[in-house]
Amino acid sequence: MAGVAASGDIRPLDRARAILGGSAGNLVEWYDWFAYSAFSLYFAKAFFPGGDETAQLLKTAAVFAVGFFARPVGAWMLGVIADRAGRKIALTLSVGLMCLGSLIVAVTPGYAAIGWAAPAILTLTRLLQGLSIGGEYGASATYLAEMAGARRRGPAISAR
Repeated sequence: MAGVAASGDIRPLDRARAILGGSAGNLVEWYDWFAYSAFSLYFAKAFFPGGDETAQLLKTAAVFAVGFFARPVGAWMLGVIADRAGRKIALTLSVGLMCLGSLIVAVTPGYAAIGWAAPAILTLTRLLQGLSIGGEYGASATYLAEMAGARRRGPAISAR
């Protein structure tokens, strides 16, 4: 697809669809990523043992941080996939991983039901989501720049 976008042979409607699709994927990624922080007060009580609320919140914040440490690895992994298989495939995989992570969080029973497996699953899920968002950002910016065309590249990726 890069050759088509570089040569300017892409139709305006196809270009608009590609940019809209890339932007929608970006929206889903960041919405899911920050939904964790918005609901962390609830996750703290559901996924960690009761008692000290401060300790519960700190553990929830530590799990949030785990996702940040996974982002560079995700950028590398999905960057390799984007280079070899194409950015569209990498972006689709990235959004799918993020959605899968959110689904796992939604269906995982709390600490009261499954004990320490609950925070372990939550941590693994945040790792998965960190890999996802790390790989999405660079591939998305590049994809949007390619689809925007030579004269519109700056505005297309700076508005992200």
